[in-house]
Amino acid sequence: MKFVYRLALAAMLGGSAMMTTGCEGILDVDPRQSIDADGALSSPQAMNAAMNSVYARLRGVTNYGRDLLALSDALADVGVTTNNSGRLIQENNNQPRAHFNLWQNSYYAINEANLILDALAQGVEGATANQISAWEGEAKFLRALYFFDLVRAYSYIPTYIYEPGLVDNGGIPMPLEGSITSEVAQNRFSPRTPVNEVYAQIYTDLEDAIRLLSAGGRGPTYASGSAAHALLSRVALYNGDYTKAIAEATAALESPVGTVMSGMGYVDGWRSEQNPESMFEVRFQIAAESIGVNESLQTTYTTLLDLTGSKNRQGGWGDFVPNATVRGFFGLSAVQIGDDPADNDDWDVTRNEDYRGYLYTTGNTVRNAGRQIESIKFASKSGFAYGDNVPVIRKSEMLLNRAEAYYFNNNPGAALADLNELKAARGLTAVDLSGEALFDEILLERFKEFAFEGHRFFDLKRHGRAIDKRSYLGANAFVPADDFRILPPFPQREVDINTNLNQNRGY
Repeated sequence: MKFVYRLALAAMLGGSAMMTTGCEGILDVDPRQSIDADGALSSPQAMNAAMNSVYARLRGVTNYGRDLLALSDALADVGVTTNNSGRLIQENNNQPRAHFNLWQNSYYAINEANLILDALAQGVEGATANQISAWEGEAKFLRALYFFDLVRAYSYIPTYIYEPGLVDNGGIPMPLEGSITSEVAQNRFSPRTPVNEVYAQIYTDLEDAIRLLSAGGRGPTYASGSAAHALLSRVALYNGDYTKAIAEATAALESPVGTVMSGMGYVDGWRSEQNPESMFEVRFQIAAESIGVNESLQTTYTTLLDLTGSKNRQGGWGDFVPNATVRGFFGLSAVQIGDDPADNDDWDVTRNEDYRGYLYTTGNTVRNAGRQIESIKFASKSGFAYGDNVPVIRKSEMLLNRAEAYYFNNNPGAALADLNELKAARGLTAVDLSGEALFDEILLERFKEFAFEGHRFFDLKRHGRAIDKRSYLGANAFVPADDFRILPPFPQREVDINTNLNQNRGY
């Protein structure tokens, strides 16, 4: 069968994929993005355009455009909401149903990747063997990433599963063939694939990507063999497969993609359009792809328009700012550095020896909450507002992944060495710890390193640790690991149509 992908061709011509939201049906196959059986996804140009569409969906607000970073950290214990716009307040308070909603966009992308793989099996006229391998490798890397984000969000993580065996503690539906129309998808009635089988498929896709893609690839905004090693190290860590996590993290660290930056070079890397630590990042290439002043990462984290002009220039909403714990990590407190207390340019923050403190500063007073200490990891570094590239996997993560895996693999000396290497890069003195104190320090360093990058919620979830917000949200702001609010609900339309799909408990 030959296919033509209308959306992909539109993406090639227009630079971005449509992010539609009006579909109902099993696994959200969008009929406006369906593939006609009377055409052909059979030319290199069409295949490149189709692949661009799968990449483009990573930019969606529900995925890496915002939620997998900001909403994730709001669910955890990283920051507090300012009520400047009212966004993320319910998520920060862990209200039922205020949670991830990446189902629709992710399954659209998975269907696109599956259709590409189906078409590749039929052959692409005029394509070289290298092109065929690259398309297959990239499609499998992206499918693995979407599946992984879905399963870690909507299901328990293998290292901590609450009451194993309950029917609602399975994984996610895992279609491996494309659907041309909504009707085809609706006839599947896909059940939840067991968690271990989902992880096994992610392993297979990433191992195929490693085999099919060159180590360097086309750079960090595209899939590469190195990025596949890095993602597989994360997946294996979540899976409790520590020997594999060590091996994959080592391969990623030895690869040519990304560099562990140190000192102020690390800080400067966050001011670059492409972060030099990135092994894979989501690209916002042109201003037309900007998410905008309401929901982008920049507007979520800071009121500043950019870092080159005055702090008095009105920028984003600054909806989510570091809490007292994060401020304490880096010695952050507001300090007046000029003569005029009403001038936002006359304010900055105190910092300790940790270089990561330079990724925070005071914002401005244009919004309701007044001047706050804000994260500036995303602040118009791509040259236009509200469209920064988003690092998905940084090379520094490989040190911390490997340190944790070494710890659980009964090699505390190697774990301590990796931990201290990361600490040295951030300006901190080495520690000499063992036992549970060493593990706690590794988790603490992950908290510091990935604040405002979306890791903390999943680190707590995969280790069965409670989310403790009592210090600033009151006595009831404590979410145990077995609380139903740890998992989001599946979209109700999916459960209503698909009788084989068990809803998560509590919903």
